[in-house]
Amino acid sequence: MSAPRDIIQRALSEGRRKLLEHEALEIIRLYGAPVAEAALAKTPEEAGELAAKIGFPVVLKVVSPDISHKSDVGGVVIGVRSREEAVEKAKQMLATVSERAHGARITGILVQKMAPPGLEVIVGGLRDAVFGPVVMFGLGGIFVEVLKDVSFRVAPITIEDAYEMMSEIKAAKLLEGYRGSPPVDKESIAKVILAAARLLEENPEIESLDLNPVIAYPDKALVVDARVILRK
Repeated sequence: MSAPRDIIQRALSEGRRKLLEHEALEIIRLYGAPVAEAALAKTPEEAGELAAKIGFPVVLKVVSPDISHKSDVGGVVIGVRSREEAVEKAKQMLATVSERAHGARITGILVQKMAPPGLEVIVGGLRDAVFGPVVMFGLGGIFVEVLKDVSFRVAPITIEDAYEMMSEIKAAKLLEGYRGSPPVDKESIAKVILAAARLLEENPEIESLDLNPVIAYPDKALVVDARVILRK
């Protein structure tokens, strides 16, 4: 297991400004955020083995320092339900990515436990020129993209700050349970917000991070996708 500093320094030594997805998931997990179980496979056959260990269904994602939007090049396969299917789908995915992103370097295949549907939220952060590390929280989908329904805090923050951030958004009622849906586990969401704030605060090499989506349930929350950008 790599320490957060090791993950960052390895990326910088390789001339990368973006952590690979398995690195980004690992670094936020090391800071205490609950993360959907995942592992990196180097070959389709290894993807099948890891999928069987993690448990089905799984998601397969191409891992490449040269590809920012995996879905656009066929680099994501969801709902894989057997070892054989994982091997075959991984082979197909790599072939498709090679055609659509010609010349892109392929590090491997991320095999990730497929998270069931829940309430999607977003936790992000950036290093502001004036305020320093700033953390953001909002609901996913239309709430953040169209309504810009988000709240911000300057790090360092407390657990009370994290709860206040959740209460400040216009769609806060959805977290409490709405029209038959149960309330979500705000304590687990708070852990993700605190982890993001600490990660930014303690690692000045990080320019921004985006945990999107974080899927919230009545009994937990899981970071499913993570993006971490390093400073020049």
